[in-house]
Amino acid sequence: MLLGMLVFGGCSQPKGVIFEPINPPLNWPASSQITRIHYVGELRTDKDLKPARSFVKELGETLFGANPSRSMLTPYAVCSDDRDRIFVCDSNAQLVHVFDLEKRTYERWKPGEQDPPFAQPVGIACDELGQIYVSDSAAGEIFIFDPSGTPLGRVGKDVLSKPSGLAIDRSTHRLFVADVGTHQVMVFSLDGKLIERIGRRGTALGEFNFPTNVAIGSDGSLYVSDTLNFRIQVFNPDLRPVRQIGQKGDLPGYFSHPKGIALDSEDHLYVVDSHFESVQIFETQGSLLLTFGSEGSAPGEFWLPTGIHIDGSDRIWIADSYNQRLQVFQYRPEAQQ
Repeated sequence: MLLGMLVFGGCSQPKGVIFEPINPPLNWPASSQITRIHYVGELRTDKDLKPARSFVKELGETLFGANPSRSMLTPYAVCSDDRDRIFVCDSNAQLVHVFDLEKRTYERWKPGEQDPPFAQPVGIACDELGQIYVSDSAAGEIFIFDPSGTPLGRVGKDVLSKPSGLAIDRSTHRLFVADVGTHQVMVFSLDGKLIERIGRRGTALGEFNFPTNVAIGSDGSLYVSDTLNFRIQVFNPDLRPVRQIGQKGDLPGYFSHPKGIALDSEDHLYVVDSHFESVQIFETQGSLLLTFGSEGSAPGEFWLPTGIHIDGSDRIWIADSYNQRLQVFQYRPEAQQ
């Protein structure tokens, strides 16, 4: 009897493939033999991680029912660390989802008991130590967690008004914050000291009208989603404005509501437009290269997308907010074709 229990107890279901290929594949540009953007898949719940299942767990689910899946309510911003973990700000659920793609585990992070709870987390970034920074627009602060999810403190109180998108320049150890309330980009040291304020409200180069997101190029250039000026502004590593990309309009290369921005390994600029339900890709000087996505809920379609993150493997993670999912794409450089 004991031997039989050990044999059955050792049986298990191996972990599954997280992103199953779809047939036919979904690529952009669709009419070319050279693929630049390839659709990979989506994450909606913790069940999508498809962890290995032991015999005991399967038996328990058969007898008592499976645990309900844990889903996202309004995924708004996304980032990753160097351990293949994906972090998602959920503004309406007031928490951070943590999907570990390697270990196939899932967690939810919230502030500690001594801290106020999240009110509206909308921005997230990871530094070189694996610490996670979360901006809370309603609270006017940035919460910091260590790599295990332990709260480390908060920064920006009485300085920030409505912090939104975050970006960290790992070479200079600076945190950039798009502050919607002050129409500025704030620059902090990673220990929370304010270094510089960039811009003021206006329409001239170097001025902002509700900036929502920021990104850092490989050379230290700063990119700002100047949302209600309907453009992306580019600043050199000395934080001096050098150009704008795009303007208001409904044609390719124009914007209606630019939100999340990110850069791939070749410094192509990706801009999520939540009203166009699409992503536009530009080269460094601002020429439009490619557009992908459309309105809908099928693979490669969006419903009010917001945040975007490109990891070290050139995987493109997009917070497809009203579809309550992350969509994942792969950038394929010419050298890999």
